[in-house]
Amino acid sequence: MSPGYADKPWLDLLEEHQKAPIGPADSLVHALRRAAAEAPERTFLAYFDGRLGYREADALSDAVAGHLAARGLERGDRVAVLLQNSPHFVLAVLGAWKAGAVVVPVNPMYKAGEVTHVLRDAEVTALICSDRAWETYLRDTARDSPVRIVLTGCERDFQTRDDERVLTFERLPPAGDADDLTTVARAGRTAPEGRDPGPGDIALISYTSGTSGTPKGATNTHGNIMYNAERQRTGLRLPEAPVYFALAPLFHITGMVCQLGACLNSAGTLVLAYRFEAGVVLDAFAEHRPHYTVGPATAFMALAAHPSATRDHFSSFRVISSGGAPLPPALVEKFRAGFGPYLRNGYGLTECTAPCASVPPHLEAPVDPESGTLAVGLPGPDTLVRIVDDRGEDVPFGQQGEIAVSGPQVVPGYWRRPDATAETFPDGELRTGDIGFMDERGWLYVVDRKKDMINASGFKVWPREVEDVLYTHPAVREAAVVGVPDGYRGETVKAYISLRPGAAADPEELAAYCRERLAAYKYPRQVEVLPDLPKTASGKILRRELRSRTLDNR
Repeated sequence: MSPGYADKPWLDLLEEHQKAPIGPADSLVHALRRAAAEAPERTFLAYFDGRLGYREADALSDAVAGHLAARGLERGDRVAVLLQNSPHFVLAVLGAWKAGAVVVPVNPMYKAGEVTHVLRDAEVTALICSDRAWETYLRDTARDSPVRIVLTGCERDFQTRDDERVLTFERLPPAGDADDLTTVARAGRTAPEGRDPGPGDIALISYTSGTSGTPKGATNTHGNIMYNAERQRTGLRLPEAPVYFALAPLFHITGMVCQLGACLNSAGTLVLAYRFEAGVVLDAFAEHRPHYTVGPATAFMALAAHPSATRDHFSSFRVISSGGAPLPPALVEKFRAGFGPYLRNGYGLTECTAPCASVPPHLEAPVDPESGTLAVGLPGPDTLVRIVDDRGEDVPFGQQGEIAVSGPQVVPGYWRRPDATAETFPDGELRTGDIGFMDERGWLYVVDRKKDMINASGFKVWPREVEDVLYTHPAVREAAVVGVPDGYRGETVKAYISLRPGAAADPEELAAYCRERLAAYKYPRQVEVLPDLPKTASGKILRRELRSRTLDNR
């Protein structure tokens, strides 16, 4: 290993409090109990007009844990949680952990086949989901799985506002083959003794988003989560009892750690709004005046495009982070010019329990003058980020290679996938599959996914570079670039874009715009305009689906 990366040049840019040692980790269960003892009446969860204080949330999650244990759940069993951002999700997760279980967060947008894979692969014992999902498809799905305990909930509980923009469903009659989560939580049971998790215990089996293949379960430990939650607390320097807005889905590792985990660890308030709807989110900003949120660039694009958005909606924020999807430099400047806040980039993966690099509050990310790429941030003091070649050897500063990460947030491996673990985590170091580079000061830049590189007539084209140019066009709202088969070039560059409300631009104009700003082999020969681009629930644009769309239309 060359001395360059090992010397961690980024340490010179961090403030002293950001480099302070992290104490012994425990778990978010212990963080909840500390907050309940120190600030029992402080609001922990705000859900429309509903409020749950720390003492009440502690008691409700105790009751969930007691119920699961009474139903036969053993320490180490897996509990799948398939819910949107509501108090039900938080109580389910905390209750499962108090029962000694491993939580398997599941994307509520998953279809039956995707859920089946997770339930079988993780050998799930208990399933906690919405009553609608149980009635419409999960009952049949669970029959072909190890699930034997089911709790369902209606997300109209714990509030009375019933905002019809998102809470568009009715309560269903009680299911004869499932217990009601809200009733269970209010039953007053105590949590089983002797099951508190330790830092080395698996907290989550977090299935990767599957943007490039079948999802694998990363085994995030309680220590992994607490390390990053504590780094968030010490690094962001938010006010005492900070207010977090859950913009990212809590089932995603970013929402779980940077919102729920960081909030609990700070004894703050977490504002929930069921799912992303721009008008609902803006109203929540105005009502709750949050200090922090994190979400994908696509969410900020949608908020900025909403006709009622004003600077005042964002005036309470001390820090706004963007993660989970590439952040174009043009969006950062447009957002700051229109609404005030500077969007702080960040970089992480499920396999490193959310962030492994971020832009500290006292700095702004540089833009690489050659590629126009915005830096994703600086690694933390205990994290080592290297840029390596195909042999795993360090490349010089400024040279592209695969990003490799080691540190206390890196998971021990994949759930029951020893071959995949050995391949992705050689000697415990995470090989991310992302191509990037680091400058001599320690700023990390992500170029693109290794698998997304386009080979056009032997020239390498990274989609991110083309997308960043497209985002500078005033009509472009979203952009995604993929390689498509071409009889002459082997592959050629195709761009899919959606337009800003009220904007107009035809494919020829957009291609010409790129041709003026990119080398001849890089600009998109094909441009297709869509109303919206396909995304994961966490906001990542699904290039794989766009490639499939092209092949299906041939």
